[in-house]
Amino acid sequence: MVETVIVVTGGPAPGRPVLATLPAGATVVAADSGIDHALALGLRVDLAVGDFDSVSAAGLRAVEAAGARVVRHPAAKDATDAALALDAALALGPRRLLVAGLDGGRLDHLLGLLLLLAAERYAGVELDALLGPAVVHVIRGERRLAGVPGEIVSLLALHGPAEGVVTEGLEYPLRGETLAPGSTRGISNVFAGAEARITLERGVLLAVRPGEERRAE
Repeated sequence: MVETVIVVTGGPAPGRPVLATLPAGATVVAADSGIDHALALGLRVDLAVGDFDSVSAAGLRAVEAAGARVVRHPAAKDATDAALALDAALALGPRRLLVAGLDGGRLDHLLGLLLLLAAERYAGVELDALLGPAVVHVIRGERRLAGVPGEIVSLLALHGPAEGVVTEGLEYPLRGETLAPGSTRGISNVFAGAEARITLERGVLLAVRPGEERRAE
């Protein structure tokens, strides 16, 4: 089994601080202009996916010359390049998928990506995303998150209620509660220590860490 596959998306380029958080030696899948972003970060692209309407010609030539597998899709398609890249990454059989990119840019693409991360077809892998300064974790069943005391983390239910939510290590505990989609009940919780444990009986949560180390006073 592949341990980790990094999916570099298109849109605005991820900042270079992202590079420090990427695991060395991971397989890299790039979505369209994510090719240029991956090259700028010094990553070797193993698989390039998309309709390639936004990648630079030089970037595409560079990854092809370096031996990347290139999978082309028509411009008229029923999925975004990011979705196609995620599915291609999933087909490699990883334990973990790590998405990097999309710092700002089009709101519809950002919302679509967040909804996609919580899709049922990715339930069998650990899935995280580095979106500019923010980090997003997909939680099914249980996750333990390392953090900094005072760091903000928000819990959001997607695709239906998240039932039986229990938290440990957060300042405002949840004790078997249900978080409904559209509820703000889980917004702006705070790490009480260096680790938080989040469990739920049914459903899926996004744990969103916006990148502010400490809550506003």
